Amino acid sequence: MTMSDENADTHLSPHHRDTLEKILSHPVSHNVEWSSARKLLEAAGEVTVRHDGKMVVTLGGETEVFEDFGRKDLDTQQIVDLRRMLHAAGYGRTD
Repeated sequence: MTMSDENADTHLSPHHRDTLEKILSHPVSHNVEWSSARKLLEAAGEVTVRHDGKMVVTLGGETEVFEDFGRKDLDTQQIVDLRRMLHAAGYGRTD
């Protein structure tokens, strides 16, 4: 873990860090629950649910709109998108 990763991750709870590790793991984990991912994103950035049900996530200087977060688990593309956003915002592997 680099110093910048350590600084970005320090305010996260153990549950958030576990979710972060699942999102950043290779190969892609298929058991990342939306509820856990949303809590992580709320701790790391800003989350807004629009009237049409889409979730707008702002993390670092980047904003992404996600659909279908009503399902239990994130799909592979959603994990890839979150991984990119988290890396760009300074979050790295927690191991």
